[in-house]
Amino acid sequence: MKATTFLLILVTAAAAGTAGWFAARHSQPAMSGDAPSERKILYYQSPMHPHIKSDKPGNCTICGMKLTPVYEGEKGFAVGSGFVTLSTSAVTVINVQMEQIRRRPLVRTLRVAGRIDDDDTRHRFVSAYIDGRIDKLAVNHVGAAVVAGEPLGTFYSPQLLTAEQEYLTLLKEGRRREVNGIGSTALAEEHARLVQSAAQRLRRLGVTDTQIIALADKQESSSQTELRAPITGTVVSRFAYEGQYVKEGEKLFEIGDFSKMWFLFDAYERDLPWVKPGQVVAITTPSVPGKVFTAPIVFVDPNFNEMTRTTRVRVEMENPLIEEQGLRRRVLSHRLFAEGVVKADMPEVLAISRSAVLAAGQNAVAYVALGGGSFQQRTLKLGRMGDDAWEVLEGVSEGEKVVTSGNLLIDAQAQLNQSAETGGVTTTETNLVFAASLPASVARQKAAIEVEKLSAAQESAAKDLLKVVDSLTSSLAADSLDQFNQHTTGIHPAIKNLADGLSSSPAWKVLVERLNSVGHLAAAKDIASARKAFQPLSDATASLVKQLRTMDTNFATVKLYRCPMTNKAFPGAPKTGEWIQLQGPIHNPYFGKEMLDCGTEIKTSE
Repeated sequence: MKATTFLLILVTAAAAGTAGWFAARHSQPAMSGDAPSERKILYYQSPMHPHIKSDKPGNCTICGMKLTPVYEGEKGFAVGSGFVTLSTSAVTVINVQMEQIRRRPLVRTLRVAGRIDDDDTRHRFVSAYIDGRIDKLAVNHVGAAVVAGEPLGTFYSPQLLTAEQEYLTLLKEGRRREVNGIGSTALAEEHARLVQSAAQRLRRLGVTDTQIIALADKQESSSQTELRAPITGTVVSRFAYEGQYVKEGEKLFEIGDFSKMWFLFDAYERDLPWVKPGQVVAITTPSVPGKVFTAPIVFVDPNFNEMTRTTRVRVEMENPLIEEQGLRRRVLSHRLFAEGVVKADMPEVLAISRSAVLAAGQNAVAYVALGGGSFQQRTLKLGRMGDDAWEVLEGVSEGEKVVTSGNLLIDAQAQLNQSAETGGVTTTETNLVFAASLPASVARQKAAIEVEKLSAAQESAAKDLLKVVDSLTSSLAADSLDQFNQHTTGIHPAIKNLADGLSSSPAWKVLVERLNSVGHLAAAKDIASARKAFQPLSDATASLVKQLRTMDTNFATVKLYRCPMTNKAFPGAPKTGEWIQLQGPIHNPYFGKEMLDCGTEIKTSE
C-alpha cells in the first residue's frame, strides 16, 4: 500500500471569545505483519503526571520519574481535561507571563454622564391668590435674579383693596378709641380680635406680614398691591405680562434657588455594587473648563427604568456665587451637560487580573502554572469586576500562579489535546509554536491542507462539479427559476463522482462530506427558495476551490467572489456569501439583476 503523509494545520477560534491555533499531524501507519518490536512509539508519558508528554524519552519535569513509551494502537495513561505541557522554548516563543494570586483592594472607576438640574426642594411657584390685574412688572424676563421680599410687580384687585380698607378702618378705629379712652376693656379686646381677623384675611390673600405692617403708611389714593418674591433665586419661567387679568390660582412666576444643584446620572444594574450614598463624585462640565466639582451621592433611586435597566442617581453640589463686571451670578447654570467620575475602593479580596480570565461569565476559565511547563485549566466563579482585576470566589487559591499572557494559545492547545483524547486528530507542540511565530495573514496561508496532487480522473471530476455549480450560479444571476431547476438534477451525480474519486484521500474527506451534506438540491417553488437552498452549496464549493487553487494551477482561473450582504437577499441567510464562476465578470446570484455587480473578488492570498 502506498504510504501517504500529510499535514493538517487548522486555525480556528475557541468558543466565547478565545482564540488559538489548532495543529495536527498524522503519521504513517504500521504495515500489517510488522513484528511487535517494530511498533511505532507515539509519544512518551509520565505515569505519575499523565499530562506530561514528550516526543523524546526523558524524565518527568515534575517528579523526575522516567517517561513511559506509548505505542501505536495503545492508550496512554488517562489525562484530566485542560492539562497542557510546553517545553521551555515553547513558553518563550508564545511569551507566557504569569502572576501570583493574592488578596488586594478592588478598585473600580465609573465614568458617567448626566445633567445639572436645580434642587427641586428649593423650587417655588408664585401664583395669584385672588382675581385681579397685573399693572406693572419689576421682573419681566426669565433668568432674572430675585431676592426674597423684593417686589416682582404691582397687582390690582378690588376684593384685595376692600380687605385692606377694612383692616385700615379697624386699625384707625382702635387707635381713636385708645387715644380718647372710649370703651371698656372688654370692648377693646373684642376690637383687637377684629383687627387680627382682618389681618389674617389679608394673609390668605397673599399679603405678607411686612406688607400688613406697612399698610398703615399706605396712601389712601393707592389702589395697587405689590407682589413680592417668596424666596431668593432665579426666575425659571414667567407666565405674567403687564395688563394681564389673572384668575385665582393662576401661575405667575417659577423661581428656583440655584445655591445648591443636583447632578443626575443613570447607573446600570451591573454598576450598583459600586454606587453607594456618601461616595464622592468628581464632576466636570464644558461650561466651566478646567474646574472639577466634588460632591457626594445623596440618593440612589430604587425604581428601575424597565426599558433601559438603569436607575437615577442624585449628587448634591454647591453652586457658589461669582462677580463679573459688577454683576453677581452662579457658577453653574440650569440643565447643563456634565460628566462624572465615581471611584470606588473595595476592601481586600482574592483577585485575579482581567487578562488572565478567558470567556468571562458562567464559563470563565484561567490557566494555573503547575511547574515544569505544565498548565491546568481551572473553571472560575467570579464576583465583582474592577478596573484591572476580577474578584474570584472559586477556582484558584491564594499563592497559585496564573497565566496572564499567552493563555489564548495555551487554551487552543488544551482543546487540541482534548480532541485527540476523544478520537480526533493528534497534536504536537511544534505546530502551536509555529503558528504563534507567524503573522496572522501568513498563518492563514499555512493552514492549508497538504494533500497529494489530484490524478487526471480526480481533476476531471472536480471540473465537472464546478461546471454544474457555475450553471446554477448563472441561472440565479439571470433570475431564471426554470434554468435553476433544470440544473439541480446534475449536482448530486457530480458530487458523488467527485467523492468516489477522492475516497482514498482522508485529507479531502472533510471538504467532500460538506459538499455531500448540502448538495441534495430539489426543484424550488420560487427564486428566493432557490437562492436559500443554493447558498450552503455555494459556500462549500468556494471552500473546495480555495484548496484547489493552492495546489493545482489548472484551477487558478476559477473566479471566487464574496457578497457582503447576503442576509438582505432572503430570510435566515448569513451576512456574507461566496460563490464561484468559471469566468468573469461578476454576476451576483443572490440578488440577480437587482444588483448584478454587487460583491468583491477573493484573491488567492485570502
